[in-house]
Amino acid sequence: MNLSASELGKKSPYESQYNPNLLFPIPRILKRSEIGIDDTHPGFYGVDLWTHYEISWLNQKGKPMVAIGEISYPASSKNIIESKSMKLYFNSFNNTKLASVNELIQLVEKDLSNAVGGKIKFTIIDLNDEFSIHADHDYICLDDLDVECNTYQPCIEFLSCNENIVSKYLYSNLLKSNCLVTNQPDWGTIFIEYQGREIDQEGLLKYIISLRNHNEFHEQCIERVFKDIQTRCAPLYLTVYARYTRRGGIDINPYRSSNENFKIKNNRLIRQ
Repeated sequence: MNLSASELGKKSPYESQYNPNLLFPIPRILKRSEIGIDDTHPGFYGVDLWTHYEISWLNQKGKPMVAIGEISYPASSKNIIESKSMKLYFNSFNNTKLASVNELIQLVEKDLSNAVGGKIKFTIIDLNDEFSIHADHDYICLDDLDVECNTYQPCIEFLSCNENIVSKYLYSNLLKSNCLVTNQPDWGTIFIEYQGREIDQEGLLKYIISLRNHNEFHEQCIERVFKDIQTRCAPLYLTVYARYTRRGGIDINPYRSSNENFKIKNNRLIRQ
């Protein structure tokens, strides 16, 4: 086994179409033999558990789906999976259309079972089942809207509104853009609070999704959303807030509001 053949420690392209060949298995015996463990009779039982917070794919209409995944496989399996290759593998689903969650589960279980040389279990957790922001208002999730998507670069034209004056508290777990420098994916939940002319929610969701393949820093991305909503809909009051997932142990959570006397609680979400 030549570990130098793995992508670990290298600058790697982030493929966004399904590619099971990205997985890099490493035989357990390589390191077990170094510490005097008999790989056939190791003297223990166990399991390797992974929680993957950045799982996304497209449904048949091109609308992104997001979830948390739990991966479990026995310590008796032949191989482990090099962690960067696991990340690259899951990233390859980002622009891949799948018919259902079950299709994703079946693909992952097949690919990972082949890679580790043992039976793996893959479980999907719906983010809305675990959603809590401890807010004073009831937020409406946009993600259940059945929209068709084929634009993955910022498109302000999706934003429109009618003449009804409303107060709304909206959120979406489908925020994704890419790092301006490294091109690595940035994942987040976006909250939009506004008062003013009613914004078309399907158009707003499609606008959020249109950021999916755009390269921009977290802070700039949220300022873009704030400015675009102001430009197209001119709300009387507007707040745009994003909770991004961690990278290197750090999460970034930009908050932009038209209210200079804003108050904010630093409440962690399930993916953080």
